[in-house]
Amino acid sequence: MDNHKKGLLLTGLGVLIIAPDALLLRLITLPAEQVVLWRGLLNIVGFLLIVILRYRSQWWRAYLVCGRAGIGCALLFSLSTIGFILGNHFTKAGNVLVILATAPLIAALLSRFFLQERLPLRTWLAIGGCMFGISLIVLDDLGSGSWLGSAFALIAALGLAGNFTLARSQPHIDMSPMLALSGIITAGLALAWSGTIALPDATDMGWLVLLCLVVLPVGFTLIQQGPQYLPSAEVSLLLLLETLFGTLLVWLFLSEHPSQQALVGGAIVIAVMLIKNGLERFNKTPEQVA
Repeated sequence: MDNHKKGLLLTGLGVLIIAPDALLLRLITLPAEQVVLWRGLLNIVGFLLIVILRYRSQWWRAYLVCGRAGIGCALLFSLSTIGFILGNHFTKAGNVLVILATAPLIAALLSRFFLQERLPLRTWLAIGGCMFGISLIVLDDLGSGSWLGSAFALIAALGLAGNFTLARSQPHIDMSPMLALSGIITAGLALAWSGTIALPDATDMGWLVLLCLVVLPVGFTLIQQGPQYLPSAEVSLLLLLETLFGTLLVWLFLSEHPSQQALVGGAIVIAVMLIKNGLERFNKTPEQVA
C-alpha cells in the first residue's frame, strides 16, 4: 500500500470513529468546565494506553523524539478540544461541526505561510465561499446569543488546523503520543478554571468513559498519523465526514434541527469543500494537493 492510500485509510477510519463526539457531548449533563476537565483526565489514560500498546517497553522514546514540535501539537490539540466542547455548550452541534469543517482551508493557509506550500486560486475562492457560509451561521446565532458558540467552534478549527500543519512539518515523526500530553494540558486548564472536580453520576461517567477512553483515543491516534502521509489540508478535509455523520447522529437521536439559514450556510461550506476537493483530485497528483 502506498503512502497516500495509507494516509487516507488511517485518517478516514479515525474520522468515522470520532463522528459520535458531538452526540456524546450532548448526552453528558455536567457543566462545560467539568466536561473539559474529565475529558482531559480520561484522555491522558486513553492515549497513554494506546502508546504503551503500540511501542511496548520503548513507549517513553515515542515522546522524546517529538521534541518542541510535539509540545506545540499538544497545545494546539488542547485548544481545539476546549473550543469544541465550549462550542457545543453554547450553540447547536451541527453549527459547530460545519464551522469545524473549515479546518482544511485554515490548514492550507498555514501551510502556505509556514511550510511554503503553494496556495492555488481555487483555494482562495474556497476560503471566500466558506467564510460566506460561516457568516450566515454566525448571523443566525446572533439573535439567540449563541454566537459565542460559533466563535469557540472557529477556535477549535484553528487549533486543529494548526496541529495538523505542525505535524506535517515533521512527517518522519509520529506525533500521536503527544495527545496524552494534550490531556494533561486540557485538564490543568479546566481545573484552574473550575477550581474543583465534580464527581459525575453513573450515566455521565459511562458516556465519558466511552468517549474519552475509546472513541477519542482510537480515532485521534489514527487521524494524528495522517500528516505523515498526506498534506495537512487533505487530512483536515477528511473531517468533512465528521461534519456529515456527526450532524446526522445528533438529528437522529436528539432531534436537534438547525434553522433554515444555518442549513443554507452549512450547505454552502460543505459544497465549496467538496468542489474544491474534486477539482484538486482531478487536476493534481496527491503530492501536489495544497
